[in-house]
Amino acid sequence: MVAVIGEASSRVEDKKFLTGAGKYLDDLEFPDVCYAVFIRSPHAHARILSLSTAIAKEMPGVLDIVTADDVELSKLNALKPFIQENPNTGERFSFVEQPLLAQNITRYQGEPIVLVIAATLAQALDASERVEIEYSPLPHVVDVKEAVSHKSIKLNSQIDGNIAVKWNTGNSEGIEKVFDNADQVVSLSIQNQRIVTNPMEPRGVVADWSKRTGRYTLYGSSQNIHVMRTCVADMLGVTEESVRFIAPDVGGGFGSKNFCYTEYGLIAWISKKLRRPVKWIASRSEGFLSDHQGRDHQSEVQLALGKDGKFLALKVTSYANLGAYLVGSAGGVQVVQYANLPGTVYNVPVIELKILGVLTNTTPIGVFRGPGYAEANLIIERIIDKAAHQCGFDRAELRRMNLYKADDMPFTNALGGVVDSGNFPKVLDMALKKADYSGFNARKKKMDLNGLLRGIGFAYHIKGTGGAPDENVDVRFNEDATISLIMGTQSIGQGHETTFPQILASQLGISKNKVVLASSDTDRIAFGGGHGSSRSTYMGGTAIFNAVQDIISKGKTIAANEFETSVEDLSFANGSFTVSGTDKSLSIFEVAELGRNLKHPLDTYKKWTREAMTFPNGAHVAEVEIDPDTGIVKLKSYTAVDDYGVLVNPSIVKGQMHGAIAQGVGQALLETVIYDESSAQMLTGSFMDYAVPRADDLPFYETAFESTPCATNPLGVKGCGEAGTIAAPSAISSAIIDALRPFGITHIDGPATPEKIWSLIRSTSR
Repeated sequence: MVAVIGEASSRVEDKKFLTGAGKYLDDLEFPDVCYAVFIRSPHAHARILSLSTAIAKEMPGVLDIVTADDVELSKLNALKPFIQENPNTGERFSFVEQPLLAQNITRYQGEPIVLVIAATLAQALDASERVEIEYSPLPHVVDVKEAVSHKSIKLNSQIDGNIAVKWNTGNSEGIEKVFDNADQVVSLSIQNQRIVTNPMEPRGVVADWSKRTGRYTLYGSSQNIHVMRTCVADMLGVTEESVRFIAPDVGGGFGSKNFCYTEYGLIAWISKKLRRPVKWIASRSEGFLSDHQGRDHQSEVQLALGKDGKFLALKVTSYANLGAYLVGSAGGVQVVQYANLPGTVYNVPVIELKILGVLTNTTPIGVFRGPGYAEANLIIERIIDKAAHQCGFDRAELRRMNLYKADDMPFTNALGGVVDSGNFPKVLDMALKKADYSGFNARKKKMDLNGLLRGIGFAYHIKGTGGAPDENVDVRFNEDATISLIMGTQSIGQGHETTFPQILASQLGISKNKVVLASSDTDRIAFGGGHGSSRSTYMGGTAIFNAVQDIISKGKTIAANEFETSVEDLSFANGSFTVSGTDKSLSIFEVAELGRNLKHPLDTYKKWTREAMTFPNGAHVAEVEIDPDTGIVKLKSYTAVDDYGVLVNPSIVKGQMHGAIAQGVGQALLETVIYDESSAQMLTGSFMDYAVPRADDLPFYETAFESTPCATNPLGVKGCGEAGTIAAPSAISSAIIDALRPFGITHIDGPATPEKIWSLIRSTSR
């Protein structure tokens, strides 16, 4: 059967995952492998007074113990952030490179200090307990505003005021006049709490240096093998060609596996030193302490409105907690990407943004599903709700009257962002109808009789997708009449083995069973942008489309030679090249065989560089029920109407929607990182204390699509992976505050736990 774009076919990869046939990092076997364990700092900020490995080195099975002194002697390089300057202005960030192992001072709880390698994991763990380290605790700071104002606590002497990134944009000169003349001004202070990514499969790496080739081969649970190769090579001080990075099946990432960590360079180096494979896989508690975390913004927001409810101006001052080091793309996504979003759905003529990226004695912040956009969406949607109540507007109507219209497309917002396509009012109306907004008051009255509180909330999200600006694809025709499709993007469970063959097969007019996806090996494809920022279908799909155009062109030349006719007389459809007006025809696989024999294969490598982002968007509506006696929140319904452009495979898209919403629910109701004020110890360092959503926390979702084809790529697709994570916290918070409004409660920072809600209710009177 010929593949079709838009067909909701089942996921090809599910069979192996559901039957246990997948091969994850810990499933790989290596002869003579040894095991690594990291000793991590128990202190958020401390001076290392002494460190002794003498006893530990004599323990059974110990092969080596590595400290910062060994790293220095070996001339290994510290880890640099992947994005080191403002991509919009070119202004360099202020940062200190992250040492591979802490030397003299440790700056966050969980920072690696010592590496222990032994023949077995148990032996490495036993030896790690005999390493003797003496610390002298130093003053610490975990709150972002305190870090800026507290001049006596400096994480690095080279960084002034603990500020790594400064970003001001918008119209600072004219905005005060707009606010002075506005009919209404609404203000809001809001915190977007820190969360742990918690992918199902922990982070890890196996390194195997080859004496024969002089190359390092690393196997890792990673979202971006080409970035890993670059960073590992840099830490080792070798060429990229000396490093091969392979990702087997990956059990989730959500951003935490997008960029490199110091452990990867160390494990590669020690493999060469010991001349044998070395395996390190983080424990769950290590993941809590050391995986790059997400969110953690504190913001002050002001919105100016006219009498008619039209938005006039927006001012935002945000403090982004970056943790102890600037890592990965944190400066780019937590600050700059965040700054580019406001005014992209709603027409706000004048915007001023002031954002500081600040260092603290906490785990470094990286990216988490929807980074920057989720933070911005929360402040925009929450200030709109407050404005509606303060100025006497229906919350849905206030949104509708300020949305950009379909006739406005394409438009350029106040910050210079260009959006190509969409119909925001139509999507909002569809969501309100599907959620039965008109019937809400009747449902609320019924719950009032039962002593329960009912609330409904809204959020309109948008996300600029694209990630790395280039993507690569290699299409190879095999002798057995199949096609190997090698992608620079990377699968971490999204359904790539289904969608990418579906795209290629539909363009060639063949069965998708003829296409086999291969990726996740830097030796198989030299360059690639990996996975992140909902880029895979947009970037990878467009690269495939462009490769197909070259394949058809090559095929026509080969077929024309065979038929002794001109290229202009040939057409291509349904997997065959046909001479116009005749029954002379050759299948694409027959042409591929002819090409091989002629030494002109159809095989095609294609690199594509995007010129613009795509902008998936949508309206989400949440309805909650709250028991005022306990503070328990039940999410009664959740409605999402999204515009993802052309849907390659609707069932895959729905799966992405559902997973993203679940993570958004977690942030809204359950998840938060808490540090002890006196010690800066993470109090939520395990699933005993850190809550994630379970099945009974989630309702059945109501979903629908309004597909406005994207104008910036030939497939018309838009990214779909992050929408729910962006919108759900805003929509659910909106619903909770709506339910609590009879008590005079107008704001609550996430997560909205029962204890927090119960306390707020008790502190007010109805």
